Amino acid sequence: MLCRPIPIVRLGLLAALACVVAAPADAEVRPVQISLWHPVQLFLADAVVRGIRLNLIYGLNAEVQGFDAGLVNRTSGSLSGYQLGIVGLVEGDGLGWQDNFINMVGGSFTGLQTGAVNSTGRAEGVLWGLVNVTSEMNGLQLGFVNYTEQLHGLQVGLLNIARAKEELPVLPIVNWDF
Repeated sequence: MLCRPIPIVRLGLLAALACVVAAPADAEVRPVQISLWHPVQLFLADAVVRGIRLNLIYGLNAEVQGFDAGLVNRTSGSLSGYQLGIVGLVEGDGLGWQDNFINMVGGSFTGLQTGAVNSTGRAEGVLWGLVNVTSEMNGLQLGFVNYTEQLHGLQVGLLNIARAKEELPVLPIVNWDF
């Protein structure tokens, strides 16, 4: 009997393969990156990875498009694709699914963040974790504690805070502003 990978792994690998095929033959763009601990990695930190990046302990690259997995995944620019690990740090913008124990995006994030702690500037989509923190939320925050400055959407959790909301900025169970 064949062992079949779960659908999300197949989807992530297909996305990474598509990025490898679409990657131009530019010297700074790499289809694969393997890192033990930055700077002990195949390519320098300023490389753009379009394909698959595996960070055995800690990896750092300028940009990642595709599948990004490891213990600590750090990107000094943007991330687009699927990220899986213990800590995901994106200094720029993120697009896709960030699935780490701790997710942190310095810029804006569009898509799905799942983890114990999710933190981003402007978010569009779904943040699902124990603690969700944003400066602006457009979509759904689902967790024990949800915090945002500006809310355009729904918060579901034990404690929900939308600071800029004029009436009832702090509510248990459900908070909303449309």
